[in-house]
Amino acid sequence: MISEKIGIDDIDCKIMDLIQREPNLTHTQIAEHVNRSQPTVGMRIKKLEKLGVLKYQAGINIRVADLYFARAEIQTKNPKKIFNIVRNCPFMLTAFRLSGDANISILIAGLSLKDLDHVVNHHLRGNPEVYNVHMDIIEDVVSDFVLPIDLNFDYTKIDLEKDCCGVCEI
Repeated sequence: MISEKIGIDDIDCKIMDLIQREPNLTHTQIAEHVNRSQPTVGMRIKKLEKLGVLKYQAGINIRVADLYFARAEIQTKNPKKIFNIVRNCPFMLTAFRLSGDANISILIAGLSLKDLDHVVNHHLRGNPEVYNVHMDIIEDVVSDFVLPIDLNFDYTKIDLEKDCCGVCEI
């Protein structure tokens, strides 16, 4: 089971499930659900956080955001360089290292489809480190999916024809 692999027991799993479904529950409310004391629940939550298996993610729910999202699958000879591009581009939300034909998958956000295309063209299609790029537009998401987006960055003032954003460098 997954729980055994990450070193947690059934009570920890129940606590994690409750927090994932209702993140605003108090320790006392969680304790009532799992039939344990509030201090025990608090200690277990701290243990889960220390293990790194319980994280809290604030961000934008892409299921309901009025933005455009895409997934770019690429083949590259240098995944570390691509990860650095992702870290520095506010349009690129996260990336995954993959096995198979494509070795990187990147989630991208933009105010328009043109934004998505420009970001992919600017960072990936002209990049000598990248062999192949395939982009799919994300049309719908089954359930809530929260990702951090830099809300202090003014996406509306970016001259996408000139360059990506001034902070995105290949």
